[in-house]
Amino acid sequence: MFARFREQLGTAGLVVAIVALVAALAGGAIAANGGSGDSKASASATKKGPRGPKGPKGAKGDPGPQGPAGPAGPAGPAGAQGPKGDTGAAGAPGQDGDEGPEGPEGPQGEEGFEGPEGPEGDQGPQGVPGPEGSPWTAGGTLPAGKTETGTWANTFNGESLVPISFTIPLASALPESKQHIAPEPTNCPGTVADPKAAPGHLCVYVKEFSPPVGEVLGVQAPDQTYGTFGAAKSGAAIFMLSTAGTSGFGTWAVTAPTAP
Repeated sequence: MFARFREQLGTAGLVVAIVALVAALAGGAIAANGGSGDSKASASATKKGPRGPKGPKGAKGDPGPQGPAGPAGPAGPAGAQGPKGDTGAAGAPGQDGDEGPEGPEGPQGEEGFEGPEGPEGDQGPQGVPGPEGSPWTAGGTLPAGKTETGTWANTFNGESLVPISFTIPLASALPESKQHIAPEPTNCPGTVADPKAAPGHLCVYVKEFSPPVGEVLGVQAPDQTYGTFGAAKSGAAIFMLSTAGTSGFGTWAVTAPTAP
């Protein structure tokens, strides 16, 4: 019989019918007993049937109204830099401002190349004649206290005379006592490289003799007798002696006397 009901109603319908039948029977029992507690005990003692299968899911209802927006969340990490955008159009030129202060002078540049020589200029006017020259001019004599110098050199064997000439002659000849073979610190304070002589004296400086077998014996005036010494107004001769062939050289200085 139940099989026939199940075929007609289906499983869900059969479960519903059974439940309705149980309820009707329970209600009839309660009514027959006058609603006493025995009927409750009888009803509760009735065996509960198996749970029916889950019914089909109902249709989806309409969505409710949207709730209020929640608070803003924390900022996320910075994203990667995007590509460079296109260059914008040039802006309008600004107005001219006041001129700024002058900057410091820069370093001096390198010297440029020498330019070509310019054309020769016109000859200028003749200058005013200068004052008359001193006795240093040709034909004069060495002024008092002034010094002139020179060099000497000789290659000889035995006795020899080496002439020296005064470019500017002396006003008077010098006696033998006024000529010296340096070093002579009082009247010849110079050196071979810088010959000097005291006023009214002639000093002969010897650099070297090679081989060192030569010597200077004195100074002889060219206009004096051989064997006498001294210096003439125009010059003198250095008297030397060597025991073998030798060469020598040096310098000399003469200073005009400061008093007659």
